[in-house]
Amino acid sequence: MSTQHRIVIVGGGAGGLELATRLGHAYGRRNRAHITLVDKNRTHIWKPKLHEIASGSMDLGDHEVDYMAQAHWHHFTFRIGQLQGLDRQNKYIELGPYLDENGQPVTPAQKIAYDTLVICIGSLSNDFGTPGVKQHALKLETQHDAKAFHSRMVNACIRAHNQSGAIHKRQLHAVIIGAGATGVELAAELHRTTREVVAFGLDRIDADKDIKVSLLEAADRILPALHPRLSKATEHLITRLGVQVMTGARVMEVMPTGIRLADGREIESELVVWAAGVKAPDFLKDFGGLETNPINQLVVHDTLQTTRDPNIFALGDCAACPCSDADGGRAGIVPPRAQAAHQQASHMLGQIKRRMANRPLKPYRYRDFGSLVSLGKFSTVGNMMGGLIGKNLMIEGYFAKMMYLSLYKLHELAIHGVLKTALYTLARLITKQTNPTVKLH
Repeated sequence: MSTQHRIVIVGGGAGGLELATRLGHAYGRRNRAHITLVDKNRTHIWKPKLHEIASGSMDLGDHEVDYMAQAHWHHFTFRIGQLQGLDRQNKYIELGPYLDENGQPVTPAQKIAYDTLVICIGSLSNDFGTPGVKQHALKLETQHDAKAFHSRMVNACIRAHNQSGAIHKRQLHAVIIGAGATGVELAAELHRTTREVVAFGLDRIDADKDIKVSLLEAADRILPALHPRLSKATEHLITRLGVQVMTGARVMEVMPTGIRLADGREIESELVVWAAGVKAPDFLKDFGGLETNPINQLVVHDTLQTTRDPNIFALGDCAACPCSDADGGRAGIVPPRAQAAHQQASHMLGQIKRRMANRPLKPYRYRDFGSLVSLGKFSTVGNMMGGLIGKNLMIEGYFAKMMYLSLYKLHELAIHGVLKTALYTLARLITKQTNPTVKLH
């Protein structure tokens, strides 16, 4: 073991799990390197799927990947624990003990040595210091968050059905703050799934009258990252579904009974979801003396190496990687998207091959293939960027839905291969045909 190159990957999200799997096949299987994946959870779920878990439209068990099983079949090692420390001089990381749901230790604190360290721990919601968010708002950052929201949503419906008095206007009202992709997708899914929950015998609830979903955005339009025409089309569609859309609405406080806007208005609600803004985890700020930006992202060169340590790389949402424009000049940083993490994982595989062969590293160039937003069974909208056709193409409907699904299939192909992905897809289709209803657990 001591003669092998030690590669440690912290974070089993889209980029980290894909990288560990591909490195396991390239080096772990032949004992040419020792690959260790570290994550604070035992299972992986593709983060863009969290809104489907929250709404109940997706069965978590059908899409969950167990890290230990993945490591066994793909020739790498998995260690569970929260990253807590970094010793750059002696080249090891420190993990905190992993505790079970009762607070009992499962694993002790650990130290893991590395020759190459890759940090890809993703991002969290940025509440911008808004009062009450931490205490009263739900977020969709983890599987636990998504399951907690779904449980509260179902319980709210059951409570309203069984109470003796009339349903209060704040009951069964969900307010989603932030009309980016996550907020819009959750709003569309909630419209459908809440009605399906009510259909399970909760006949004292009038779905059209009692269930309300509000979508708030501080900017002047929803989906500000997309073309204005697509924003307008999406707003028109979800408004027709019954979602109340409020733009130019800046939230000043989240309260136990709702929210307060900058103009003084108060909106009563039973569920508040914060889906506005992203930042890297707070503990990354100046972590191990590495350079970070104001939202805690690790600043990296275009080789994905951190600016203060060439042995440490970062990718995905937690990395501030320079983004080049068409003329090769700087154009900000790579956006926090799943497609960027997928691209960087592929590039990182090549970087490690070059590093182990003592060859110069190559710069990473982000390729923007566009943005897609799923509105559940109702539609999908988005834009595809120029590569093949020479211009920005706006797409909607069935074709856009197929493109959206293909993004997830690329992720599954990277971690499962062609055969398993095909079998998993077939199994889900069969299950969906035999049991197509919303999940209540």
